[in-house]
Amino acid sequence: MKKAITDLEYGETGTIVEIRGFCQALNSLGIRTGKNVKMITRQPIKGPVVVIAGDVQVAMGCDLAAGVVVEIRGMSDGSA
Repeated sequence: MKKAITDLEYGETGTIVEIRGFCQALNSLGIRTGKNVKMITRQPIKGPVVVIAGDVQVAMGCDLAAGVVVEIRGMSDGSA
């Protein structure tokens, strides 16, 4: 199943399969196609989203995160 990063549940993991817009900004954060990510936290009301991409925690705005599509693998046991 595919979801935007903003729609991931806490602890849910997946692989980035598509990036819509802001590619250069996301690439500089380490967010790129093929990278594994795990949802750590998201703030309510369009607040920032924090994910682990590889071994790095990345915080990004909700609008930026909404353009990142992830293929879901399920709940993680602690590794992204």
